[in-house]
Amino acid sequence: MLLTQRHGRDNQLPTPTPTHAERTFTQPTLAHYTRFEISPPVRHISVLIMAFLSHLRPMLSSVLQASQSSFPWSGSVFASFSRTMATLNQMHRRGKLPPPLKKVGATFGRPQLKAVVLKTIIRKPKKPNSANRKCARVRLSNGKEAVAFIPGEGHNLQEHHVVLVEGGRTQDLPGVKLTVVRGKYDCAHVIKKKQ
Repeated sequence: MLLTQRHGRDNQLPTPTPTHAERTFTQPTLAHYTRFEISPPVRHISVLIMAFLSHLRPMLSSVLQASQSSFPWSGSVFASFSRTMATLNQMHRRGKLPPPLKKVGATFGRPQLKAVVLKTIIRKPKKPNSANRKCARVRLSNGKEAVAFIPGEGHNLQEHHVVLVEGGRTQDLPGVKLTVVRGKYDCAHVIKKKQ
């Protein structure tokens, strides 16, 4: 009786309902996804990625805790895995390491630089020496500021004077690594003492 009833305009018979086996093996259609969700293939990929990350999270947290407990001085997680000593094979393949670069001074490797005196100062030398070393705070032509030693007895330097400085540290003055050139620009020669 049910099969002979007419449904709709086209006189079609009703479609039979799918069995349980057919339901489980059918591909999901767009009707299964609401309009707020992303497209089906992208959703499957994102679900796989999230599952992988959820499995990976406890392992990463345990590695982080182990590295912090065994290597409290190490800055990162990967520092605990690095070897402190290279093997002979690695040393042979890499070859000799380049020497470390020397620290560049205030003159940036130039022999002399023009400078402007900011102020004249007096520095005390290191032990066992005791004296008053005449120095000047100068601004170099490259924009850097430094302290330069004024050699010789007596000087005529004041603020805004232009001098020429060269590299050369003063042994008993820590941090003073430049020397003023006497007899150049505004810095006068050392005056000879009268007999």
